[in-house]
Amino acid sequence: MKTQILIAALFLSGLAAAQQTKDTLKIKNIEAVNIRKQVFKKQSDRFIYDVASSPIAKGTNTFNLLKQTPMISSIDGKSLKIMGKSDVVIYINNKKTNMDAEALIEMLKGTPSEDIQKIEVITTPGSEFQVESNEGVINIVMKKKKNDGYNGTLKMNNEQAYYNNPSAGASFNFRKNKWSVNSNFNTGSWTDRERYTLSNGDSTFRNESFGYNSDPNKNVGGSVNIDYELNKNQSLGFTYNMRYNKSFNSILDVTNWENGALINRTVNNENAQTRNHSFNLNYEIKTDSIGSKLTSNVSYLWFNRDKMSTNESFPLNTDPENKYSALQQSVPQIINNYAANIDYLKKTAQGNTWLMGVSYNHTNTDNDTQQDKIENGAMVNDINQTNHFIYKERILGAYVTYERKLSDKFSGKVGTRYEMTRSSGEILGKTSFDRNYNNLLPYLNLNYAINSDHNLTYSFSSRIRRPRFWELNPSRTYFTPNNYTQNNPFVLASKFYNQEISYMYKNAFFANLSFNYVEDASNQIPLQGSVTGPKKDENGNTVIATTKFLRYIRTNYGNNKQFGLTLGMNKSWFKEIWTTNYSVNLGYNIYSGTVSEDPTSVPVPGQTEVIDPYVINFKNFNISGNINNNIRLSSNKDWFLGVNYYYGSKVKIESGTLGVRQSFDVSLKKIMGNWTFIAEVYDVFNQNYNSIQGIQPNGSYNNIVNFEYPRLLNIGVTYNFGNQKLKKAREIKSANDAIKSRT
Repeated sequence: MKTQILIAALFLSGLAAAQQTKDTLKIKNIEAVNIRKQVFKKQSDRFIYDVASSPIAKGTNTFNLLKQTPMISSIDGKSLKIMGKSDVVIYINNKKTNMDAEALIEMLKGTPSEDIQKIEVITTPGSEFQVESNEGVINIVMKKKKNDGYNGTLKMNNEQAYYNNPSAGASFNFRKNKWSVNSNFNTGSWTDRERYTLSNGDSTFRNESFGYNSDPNKNVGGSVNIDYELNKNQSLGFTYNMRYNKSFNSILDVTNWENGALINRTVNNENAQTRNHSFNLNYEIKTDSIGSKLTSNVSYLWFNRDKMSTNESFPLNTDPENKYSALQQSVPQIINNYAANIDYLKKTAQGNTWLMGVSYNHTNTDNDTQQDKIENGAMVNDINQTNHFIYKERILGAYVTYERKLSDKFSGKVGTRYEMTRSSGEILGKTSFDRNYNNLLPYLNLNYAINSDHNLTYSFSSRIRRPRFWELNPSRTYFTPNNYTQNNPFVLASKFYNQEISYMYKNAFFANLSFNYVEDASNQIPLQGSVTGPKKDENGNTVIATTKFLRYIRTNYGNNKQFGLTLGMNKSWFKEIWTTNYSVNLGYNIYSGTVSEDPTSVPVPGQTEVIDPYVINFKNFNISGNINNNIRLSSNKDWFLGVNYYYGSKVKIESGTLGVRQSFDVSLKKIMGNWTFIAEVYDVFNQNYNSIQGIQPNGSYNNIVNFEYPRLLNIGVTYNFGNQKLKKAREIKSANDAIKSRT
């Protein structure tokens, strides 16, 4: 499971002409009046991009349209980012999507851009949004159409990276009287290829590893959304989502050197399957004629991931102590979630709005890890790494938000969210813990429209970030026998305080100044150390030996402060032939903390473990930027050229200094009636990869180069059929949306 981080952007403008006939009894000139449509504008707590008025929103898909939206970007074709935010949450018609990240991207790529009315970018979400940490929200508002009938989309893609990766998808929408049905289906196969160069050590020891990872995947996913209007004020809805991913024969092959001498070759073979099913029942009633409504949801989520792997090390020298070794591991995870929520939106005749709601989530996770190791030529159970971890979590939440327009220029929004968390974990037969905490999360937004050209906004919010369920499962993922990642069931939730001041000028230029403070910050920390204890030599005698290790432990380390300034421009030129979307982000980060022990270590009789303290204490300035250009090549508006460039400077993160990243992308699009053909090349010069150098004050170091063959050629064909003015079923927010993002 990979998550990637970066960037964002905002706006546009357009014009229309209107004519007005004066006195028909007199001969007068008809005067042309230019009316400028506000394609991009600031409203209360969000930036609004009116897609229906944009020249670039023709013949493409929603994912590509989002990449061209101010403050939003994608540098890999697989994820979306808002500039200056840790992550992004997608809402559709103010309802949080309930798909995993890969399924969501496929859905966006299969949704025609013509279905979109507007895109809202919310950099500091209010109390009513189910978000965590420093996440931003992208709310996609679909067009509301009332015709009966059906329509659909067929889509085929073929990506050529290191391997060839085909995919296909289809969506079908039907509406008749009170019934609406939306469905989609997608399938594909792809193989990720990564190349690794690793080195770690200190003044007395040097370990180097070189190798690759080949990870084949087959994927099937889909959803169905059924909506029935009981009467003009009441609606009942049902949603089902599923996803199945199969990754068999995933190979990690690494060759290892120690102090310049060839040691061994490690091969890890992994088979994994992931199944995800979710159900949601929704009821909505309109309580008055000005937009007030009550919404309720009941949801169930079942998530299952099975992973089995074998890790073998083959000696490549004549050292008698360097022997063949092997590990076998089974890491199943089952998550069951039951959830419910009730939300009430109350509008007043004076234009004020109340939002209030309560929610409840009950989650059970079962992680039964089995690990074996080879001893005397046979596999035996490793009791130190075999564990059965049960984790239970109950979250009761309530929020209230009040929004008021104080004058024609000044408006405000204030709210708070209360969350009560009760959780317990038990490693059966070993240890257990209870973790209970309450959080009151205030929110404030003040918006001042100085005049038609200037808009100023201040926002404050407080959020928490709970550990993902897979982060809590105390299992290991091996790179080599002494180099692995280790999850941590004892990691604490982090608390975030976010502030922003944003300014917009003439719907074409914007600035966003932010400050974020994080308590109990957590990340994956590389811990180096050694274990000294008894060991059998080649003659079967017991000797005392010392073994070096490198563990990536997800744990809390301290706090951090992040300052950011985003400057951007979105403007069309030469009668909208050339549309530009440029942005730059300046950041200054202050990190402070120390990790001096492995919180997951279990004492072993006769062994002594020594951890080198890992110090996180630095200040860092960084810069990143996006340059997006869309050029109309024909007067018929059927040929378009896209030229985009991304740059990210060196930046310090918890694990070290991440090197410079760049990506130059080009695309060509042709529209032929209901057909759209597109050819895209991402990262033409293969410069968007991760290179991390981590050096500690005591001289120890840990360097990583992870090259994912980022250059990618994508050829896509999309066909839209049926009545394109069809109204879709309501997009429904599931009660367990917040839980799905943590699986």
